[in-house]
Amino acid sequence: MIRRYGEEETCQWLDANLRAWEWRSGQLYRHYRTANWRVTLMTANAIGFLAEAAYHHPQLILNYRSVEVYLTTHDAGGITEKDLELALRIEEILHWPTGKTATFDAPPKDWLRA
Repeated sequence: MIRRYGEEETCQWLDANLRAWEWRSGQLYRHYRTANWRVTLMTANAIGFLAEAAYHHPQLILNYRSVEVYLTTHDAGGITEKDLELALRIEEILHWPTGKTATFDAPPKDWLRA
């Protein structure tokens, strides 16, 4: 049986691990502001690649300068470890070039306005 996380437990986990994410209507939610449409598409493609690798299917809403991500495990009827892990990976990948351990030059400051 797949373990589901309730609202209180999810919010505590997010507060400890992913402060930019939130509980929204029984799903994990994150809004990423981007510099432009090109960056929006690249952001969505990166999320899509990670989701496909995890055999997970988030809801993505794309606008000219933003990407909204909703994660839930439909088969389980709520938030599971799969959602939490994917949210972590999304956050790591989208912010990786500017991380403390990155050896690459960081992209321009307006790259991802998260």
